[in-house]
Amino acid sequence: MHFSIPETEVRSGENGSTYVAYNIHVNGVLHCRVRYSQLLGLHEQIKKEYGNNVVPAFPPKKIFTLTPAEVEQRREQLEKYMQALRQDPLLGASETFNSFLRKAQQETQQIPTEEVQLEVHLSNGQKVTVNILTSDQTEDVLEAVATKLDLPDDLVGYFSLFLIQEGEHGNCTFVRKLQEFELPFVSVTSLHNPDYHIVLRKSYWDSAYDSDVMENRVGLNLLYAQTVSDIERGWILVNKDQHRQLKSLQEKGSKKEFIRLAQTLKYFGYIKFDPCITDFPEKGCHVIVSAGNNELSFHVKLPNNQMKEGSFKVTRMRCWRVTSSVPVANGTANPCSSIKCDVKLELAFEYLMSKDRLQWVTITSPQAIMMSICLQSMVDELMVKKSGGSIKKQMQKRRLNGSIHRSNSQQAVKSPPLLDSPDTSREQVPKLSTKLSSVSLRGISASNSANDLSGNDFHGNYAFEGIGDDDL
Repeated sequence: MHFSIPETEVRSGENGSTYVAYNIHVNGVLHCRVRYSQLLGLHEQIKKEYGNNVVPAFPPKKIFTLTPAEVEQRREQLEKYMQALRQDPLLGASETFNSFLRKAQQETQQIPTEEVQLEVHLSNGQKVTVNILTSDQTEDVLEAVATKLDLPDDLVGYFSLFLIQEGEHGNCTFVRKLQEFELPFVSVTSLHNPDYHIVLRKSYWDSAYDSDVMENRVGLNLLYAQTVSDIERGWILVNKDQHRQLKSLQEKGSKKEFIRLAQTLKYFGYIKFDPCITDFPEKGCHVIVSAGNNELSFHVKLPNNQMKEGSFKVTRMRCWRVTSSVPVANGTANPCSSIKCDVKLELAFEYLMSKDRLQWVTITSPQAIMMSICLQSMVDELMVKKSGGSIKKQMQKRRLNGSIHRSNSQQAVKSPPLLDSPDTSREQVPKLSTKLSSVSLRGISASNSANDLSGNDFHGNYAFEGIGDDDL
């Protein structure tokens, strides 16, 4: 998650006096407004709990009223402080830090604590309505949804809540995975846009975990609905023969066999992002990026209109970073309310192209942070698996200790070609549609547009095992 304080506001207090408010943004969206004294209180509490040696430096108090230049300096210092807290595996996952942000979010949006109903969407479009408090955190809402669906407690950790934006023709944009520092009801309602909603989706990448989920009826239905939805969106590639097999399995109600066949298809379990821009292999190339199978897959349109595709394995990335820029005039840009500011986001990663040759690859996309989150979760999952852990243990460890430390081990290997021409002979296939509790098939025309991903995969060998440094 990208924390920033791109702006300040002069606001009126209860007694008529004025104060400077610092607007904390997450992924370019206003999360909360806080005063310096509130952040100082957070700092003192964290120092008390974790000691001076762990907590990053905090901007000092000033005796006199701050000049505009000093306000700007303090804004920059507080932004760095918040970023340092969030990136620290211990402090960023602490309940002290997260509860501060949840309370500040609720106060900023002026939403009182009360009982409400929240709609959570499933992959097939069905909605689950849960009774919650406006102050319930993400974990509470996820558990409420699991209870409503009768999903066993030991499978809750296999799923997460995501904020998405619905587009035209059934397309959707993944905005982010809801985090422990936010209140889902407040996050979605404060956007004041009916196109945004919360969806339940599996939270892991390794399809081997599907077997655990499919042992339960509800888990099987959820995974089946997601698989059909991903095929219908064109996220999973299906040719005519495979489509006929899938249709036959649907008609028989063979959901497990349907999923097992889908697991063999290209881009199963991937998240597909909106078209964006990359500098690889040339600057200004249009690209469609998908995340899955421990890689970022590229489908690139070159300046000469030639199509190329390939993949970047997370295990060959030495590090990555997300950068953002917001137009600010004297540190007092116009307030963004709860709507996204005009933020330019870039994800850049350093990749082992060949033995002893590293190269930076940059993606310019509003979803750059979501891409970064995907990379980090892939690394976390790989490290847990390498240590003999499981999803259940991983969730417990995250709650207790925060993010998993990343390894700095290195093994140079020869890299295969990164981009090649796509397979233009792939046939058009109809889409699949289903309801969670039933099986049906709806065939409609599908075009081989530039948005379709096809062709050969290129898999690099492990060069950097589990490294991923989000330099936000």
